[in-house]
Amino acid sequence: MRHDEPDWTPPPADPEQPAQVRRILRLFRPYRGRLTLVGLLVAASSLVSVASPFLLREVLDVAIPQGRTGLLSLLALGMIAAALVNSVLGVLQTLVSTTVGQRVMHDLRTAVYDRLQRMPLAFFTRTRTGEVQSRIANDIGGMQATVTSTATSLVSNLTSVIATVVAMLALDWRLTVVSLLLLPVFVAISRRVGRERKKITSQRQKQMAAMAAMVTESLSVSGILLGRTMGRSDSLTQAFSKESERLVGLEVRANMAGRWRMSTIGVIMAAMPAVIYWAAGIAMQTGGPGLSLGTLVAFVSLQQGLFRPTVSLLSTGVQMQTSLALFQRIFEYLDLPVDIAEPEKPVRLRKVRGDIRFEGVTFSYETPSPRDPQGPRDPQGPRETQGATLSGIDFTVPAGGSLAVVGPTGSGKSTLSYLIPRLYDVTGGRVLLDGTDVRDLDFDTLARAVGVVSQETYLFHASVADNLRFAKPDATDEEMAAAARAAQIHDHIAGLPDGYDTLVGERGYRFSGGEKQRLAIARTILRDPPVLILDEATSALDTRTEHAVQQAIDALSAGRTTITIAHRLSTIRDADQIIVLDGGRIVERGSHQELLDNDRHYAALVRRDQRLTADV
Repeated sequence: MRHDEPDWTPPPADPEQPAQVRRILRLFRPYRGRLTLVGLLVAASSLVSVASPFLLREVLDVAIPQGRTGLLSLLALGMIAAALVNSVLGVLQTLVSTTVGQRVMHDLRTAVYDRLQRMPLAFFTRTRTGEVQSRIANDIGGMQATVTSTATSLVSNLTSVIATVVAMLALDWRLTVVSLLLLPVFVAISRRVGRERKKITSQRQKQMAAMAAMVTESLSVSGILLGRTMGRSDSLTQAFSKESERLVGLEVRANMAGRWRMSTIGVIMAAMPAVIYWAAGIAMQTGGPGLSLGTLVAFVSLQQGLFRPTVSLLSTGVQMQTSLALFQRIFEYLDLPVDIAEPEKPVRLRKVRGDIRFEGVTFSYETPSPRDPQGPRDPQGPRETQGATLSGIDFTVPAGGSLAVVGPTGSGKSTLSYLIPRLYDVTGGRVLLDGTDVRDLDFDTLARAVGVVSQETYLFHASVADNLRFAKPDATDEEMAAAARAAQIHDHIAGLPDGYDTLVGERGYRFSGGEKQRLAIARTILRDPPVLILDEATSALDTRTEHAVQQAIDALSAGRTTITIAHRLSTIRDADQIIVLDGGRIVERGSHQELLDNDRHYAALVRRDQRLTADV
């Protein structure tokens, strides 16, 4: 495998904000029915809200001055009923809108996870795990307020503002004009504040991603072991403290951006009743058209009612601007090109024999052109390569046969093996399984056909049984035990206090290297693939442990097409065919004895391996 690829850089987002807004709105399209219900609830709530000031006007202008007790009682009951109905409508509105918002959040999380599951292996070799986790957890989590309440709040407050303004115009259009004079200024201020917060939010999310990556790496079992054995625990804490300190500054800036300007808007809005009373008093003293006490009080009540949704609308606008930065980061992941995709009409093989053939295969890692370090906007745009990793690879492994691939470090051995299960796609030539190009097969057929046991065994932080059943969810206890026996690990598992229910620990750290390898082999045996790839599966083990694991591998390989990436050449003497890679090309091929007789590359590798074994 090559590990010198440059770090992955996300593609630049579409600068056209309206297009991004339209894309956000499309997220809500599947829930049009529920959103319509929310709209009806909002409209009903707004109408009920503006009814109370008119009832109040009748109380002050008619019921009380004329001493009509019955009318007063009815009007009072009407005001109480309006408050009750409005409260019920608000609860229902919150329930429906929150449900819609959470469904949208679920859709986003699932879409991002699904896209990442289909990304090529190269993406994960270039991207820090913490960065990926931060996109799903922090970025989507940060959008929760927007998708669960902001959209509804926007509709609700906009409807309330419109209904209130209409009611104010019905009472007195002149006072309404006075009340709305400064509204354009308020809108301009809120838009500017929104742009500031959007910029800061983007910086904050990047910092949170950096912290998440640091936590993921340094607080894993491997990170803790490395930090303590290297005496770097204190320095790691100091480095984390610096990262956290940067986040403190960004959080303060994010919360204080435009705070004084928004507070000024609040003060002005709160002072408007005094302005209304003053304007009405001046008008009456100068002989202008007078207003009844009820009309004046009702108007001020409406004007005060206008204050809450107006300020909320302005704040919502700021929040939506801020959320655009989060949506932009999520859309970057959703827009990642899927290089390895299932064909439109995939071939499904009912029974796989396991015949493997490479025909003129070449492969190279593609990277963005150095002239454009961010990569092309078009995923299919011009690319430059780092040079061929594999070139002109031709060989055939008949069903049930065995092939060993050897060569110096960096010769392309692991890359060759990864082309069969399509962890990478060839850049030239073909890889055939039972005569069918693997790029034409459906993913399920390929996953059932090819099993991989690598040097770096991965186990989930779950029970032994759960780890084994990951290969076959419906496996019975008897099938698991049989697979474990074949892998030479059943007796050890049975001797544990909890048996197959024993937790393996983070990345399997409760088990030794050899035990983890045998668990991985048992998992593959349970999967029962006709094609088996062994990628240096015993290279990190001591000789005694290697012998036990090799017995398990022999049991696993029986009757299967086996391709072994060999580190210790003593494990491949009995392979039907051995090919030697150097610089991505096959420089020698034959059986073990034939290659020794040739006394070229393979013989030199065997002599070096023997010297290393003797030194140990």
